[in-house]
Amino acid sequence: MKDTRFSKLLLFINGLVPFVLLLWDVYRKQVGANPLEFVTRTTGMLTLIFLMITLALTPVRKITGLYWIVKFRRMVGLYAFFYGTLHLVTYLWFDRFFNLSSIAGDIGQRPFIAIGMTAFFLMVPLAITSTNKMVKRLGGKRWARLHKLVYVAGAGGVIHYWMLVKSDKRLPLTFGFILLLLIGHRLFIKFYPPESQATQTSFIPRE
Repeated sequence: MKDTRFSKLLLFINGLVPFVLLLWDVYRKQVGANPLEFVTRTTGMLTLIFLMITLALTPVRKITGLYWIVKFRRMVGLYAFFYGTLHLVTYLWFDRFFNLSSIAGDIGQRPFIAIGMTAFFLMVPLAITSTNKMVKRLGGKRWARLHKLVYVAGAGGVIHYWMLVKSDKRLPLTFGFILLLLIGHRLFIKFYPPESQATQTSFIPRE
């Protein structure tokens, strides 16, 4: 198995680069006329990007035969959760100031917020159970079934984004198309598995 320690370090550093650049833009006040909207949109976009990369790693592994790249899925998934947390906190703190009645009223008036929150909370158990210890505790099959929620979270994130955008919907539709391709690939492999993979399990190898 390929030694991925250096590659993981590079991934860890590069995963933080968007966050550092965002902080730098905020510090330099290069975030446009509406800083709150800029930060909210940026963190939401990063959440979707890392979610799509997380889902794409397994198809890439199966297509290319580079089985070691699956070892990056955990870190990429945690980055999706990290940026999703920033996205939610930006809304709760800087938009609603943790005013629960205001948040409830906003959710009632703007359903896309409820969908986005649901997608985020579906990611919480995935982040909690991302360790090797939790894989052992749950068992491989139960762990794999639980982590299929990432597709539901991804769909919720795409719908949230699509409902949020008022006019040019090309980006949310692009994310939706990518998600459909990834789900389609998973279903195809499930019902028409290659002979070499017919007896393999689908959960992430331990790191």
